Amino acid sequence: MNVLIKSATIVDVQSKHHNKKRDILITSGKIEKIAATIANPDNRKEIKRDNLHVSQGWFDSSVSFGEPGFEDRETIKNGLKVAALSGFTSVALNPNTNPVIDSKADIEFVVSQAKGAATSLYPIGALTQGSKGIDLAELYDMKQAGATAFVDYQKSIENPNLLKLALQYTQGFNGLCIAFANDTAISRNGVANEDVSATTLGLKGIPALAEELHIARNLFLLEYTGGKLHIPTVSTAKSVTLIKEAKKKGLNVSCSVAIHNLFLTDDALERFDTNYKLLPPLRTESDRKALLKGLKEGTIDGVTSDHNPIDVEHKKVEFDHALFGSIGLESCFGMLQKHCTTEQAITYLTRLKDVFGVPTNTIAEGNKAAISLFNPDETWTFTEDNIYSASKNASALGQKLKGRVYGTYANKKLTLNIY
Repeated sequence: MNVLIKSATIVDVQSKHHNKKRDILITSGKIEKIAATIANPDNRKEIKRDNLHVSQGWFDSSVSFGEPGFEDRETIKNGLKVAALSGFTSVALNPNTNPVIDSKADIEFVVSQAKGAATSLYPIGALTQGSKGIDLAELYDMKQAGATAFVDYQKSIENPNLLKLALQYTQGFNGLCIAFANDTAISRNGVANEDVSATTLGLKGIPALAEELHIARNLFLLEYTGGKLHIPTVSTAKSVTLIKEAKKKGLNVSCSVAIHNLFLTDDALERFDTNYKLLPPLRTESDRKALLKGLKEGTIDGVTSDHNPIDVEHKKVEFDHALFGSIGLESCFGMLQKHCTTEQAITYLTRLKDVFGVPTNTIAEGNKAAISLFNPDETWTFTEDNIYSASKNASALGQKLKGRVYGTYANKKLTLNIY
């Protein structure tokens, strides 16, 4: 689709048009012209919105869609539409499906399901067969089929030698290992952060130590083997310190933080709302502040929605029995902007592209158009009416947000919300 974006403020520090209001002419998926004013050359569709801002397309490094196997939670087709409506032009898909995505054929299947979508899908293969933590999966074959990284989603590798072998083996083809940090011997059957809130509510605790021990161990392994390691969804102040020290040593490590851990604390659990049952769990206010500081100083590389749709049968049950997870694509930008500037928000939503091998398309003439469209100043309350996902388990429900997403232009497709 050929379009003309009118009077948009460009937020892209890599573009010479940064912080300038411009018209943007897009032809056959490429930016043909950027100028103060552009006449509509062939009566093409014009994009006009209140306080319209644009940036290079956002990337989410951790989303789950359910398909194959859990299509009742979400399908790839609708999940990618949700991502586009939420401002994301590319997402990395977790392998927590049924069966688990752990082979070349599985990668090829999810890639085929994503064909023709506005949002580009980057599949993540399982690190071990069936995500059981016993034997390595077909890492090289999955990489050849299009896998961007390898993880056992929300499952830590308990056998340190297995992660050591993975870090050594993937160096041969520039692979990225992702290691979720949660020592299950310590966290056991915990469902909430081990602190005053969990004790008061009578909930089994997940100590910060469970995360920090595994991060420390995994960083020692990385120092020994070399390779590339990504630590997803860190949640404690000590975790930030450990990763900061590792980066100072020159280790090739990156990390992310889930948007709900930046926005909420374990105080939210007082009503036993299972939308707040998350892994890693919501932590304390001091942890939240340390995460935000780590993000702003660059220790934490980026923000993820950690979008994880869960069907109602596994959420509207007793807190102990509910599954972990929250959807977050639709609310991610509005939650993030509550704690940072618009320019910072865009940085945090794009900085992990290099880590995952996602192209960075600066807003400049001649470049491929992969653009997010938004109003950074609008304040609003997130309700179920704002959910496009098939599942409704949103930790952001009832929260006041700042910043309204209009949609995206990517892969020659325009996807716009109707407000």
